[in-house]
Amino acid sequence: MKRTAILPLTAIVAACSVGPNYQRPANLPVEQVRLQEALSSGTFAPTPLPSKWWRVFDDPELDRLVEKALTQNTDVRVSAANLQRARALLSESGAARFPTTGVSAQGTRSRSSTSSRTGQQGGGSTSQGFTTNYFTLGFDASYELDLFGGVSRSIEAARADVGAAQAAVDASRVSVAAETARAYAQACGYGAQSDVARETEALQARTLDLTQRLFSAGRGTRSQVDQAQVLVEQARAQIPTFEAERRSALYALAVLTGDPSTAIAGTAAAACRKLPVARTVLPVGDGAALLARRPDVRQAERQLAADTARIGVATAALYPSITLLGGITLGGTKLGNLGKSSSFGYSLGPLISWNFPFSGAARARVRENEAIANGSLARFDGVTLTALKETEQALARAGGAAERKAALLRATTGSSDAARLSRLRFDFGADSFLQLVDAERQRATTRAELAQAQADLADAQISIFKALGGGWEDAPPIVSRSTTDR
Repeated sequence: MKRTAILPLTAIVAACSVGPNYQRPANLPVEQVRLQEALSSGTFAPTPLPSKWWRVFDDPELDRLVEKALTQNTDVRVSAANLQRARALLSESGAARFPTTGVSAQGTRSRSSTSSRTGQQGGGSTSQGFTTNYFTLGFDASYELDLFGGVSRSIEAARADVGAAQAAVDASRVSVAAETARAYAQACGYGAQSDVARETEALQARTLDLTQRLFSAGRGTRSQVDQAQVLVEQARAQIPTFEAERRSALYALAVLTGDPSTAIAGTAAAACRKLPVARTVLPVGDGAALLARRPDVRQAERQLAADTARIGVATAALYPSITLLGGITLGGTKLGNLGKSSSFGYSLGPLISWNFPFSGAARARVRENEAIANGSLARFDGVTLTALKETEQALARAGGAAERKAALLRATTGSSDAARLSRLRFDFGADSFLQLVDAERQRATTRAELAQAQADLADAQISIFKALGGGWEDAPPIVSRSTTDR
């Protein structure tokens, strides 16, 4: 049967597809998708989210790392391979629209024997054999009429699976971009905190030196020297922890970009001591754009569409299947006879098959797929609500982190001034040693808290962009490897 004759037929029977027709779930009301945290804070702006949000931090090394991760990360490569598989399955489902054909050729040589008795009495017998050759060529074709839309629904489900797989690729890109930025920020943050600890150690060492000189001159006590020594060692003890965490973040960063852990050594990221913090009002868009952009929401919606279509596939199995069969054969005892009219044979007719659903198994499969679709609908609703929740939480935490950093910045300025004045007053005998130690401790504490607050703010800002679900729109092509490349 020609393809041009099939296409009108499939268009007609597509209207007879059994099972529910998919309808996308209605959007939430506008008042339910407003980003309340963004509306109530001057830290955020309702302007559209940029496709490459990491550039808001204005850090060339961060830009390079994220771009590299989007092309080489192994999780992104896995999701891309799953997308290729889904597209292949769609092509496989679409092939059921057209006839299946087969060509066969066979040659056989057979021998049969006959026996006849000779002589008058108990004489022997003679055996005669006949050897024949037979050659056949055949062409077979079959086409299943999609009267109840089983094939159409199967293609519909496979097409939705492709959409879900594409959304999964985008989701992995969002996650990889955010986690790369987070690992880079952690490495820089721990480096900055290590530097603060070293500076604090140096300041405390100066106090220790002063205390020891005063003790040697008879103006202090051994207890004062010991207390100053404690402050030095407390500051020094923090440095190895910060350095270990910095290296740990660098190892994670290397793997995120698709490199061995040791490849990060000697890079600009390894030397980073300045946190990537956005210093402008963050563009966050609105709730409606958020739900349209988030890949996990799109993935859940496409999965719901696929599961709804599979209800139709299971329902179509309740009805008879009609297949048109046809075949042409050429047969003869000699190869030269295959082209003669006497060698021609054919067969043509429909095949009707029906797995009677009286056992209840087929109907149970319909109910099973209905339950799966109901679960997918609940999952879609849950993903939608989670997307809004995660964004509001990230905005709230970022706003709090910004306020905390501002307060600690003021506290650090005040504690540094107080420590400097206390040292001058101690030198002139106006302040006691305990007052000096307390001022030094307050300065060290506020400096450490400020460094931590700066790291928390960078992490919170990155969490906002991850929750907003951007970063996949203009992603670079994925560098894939094939099993033949090994």
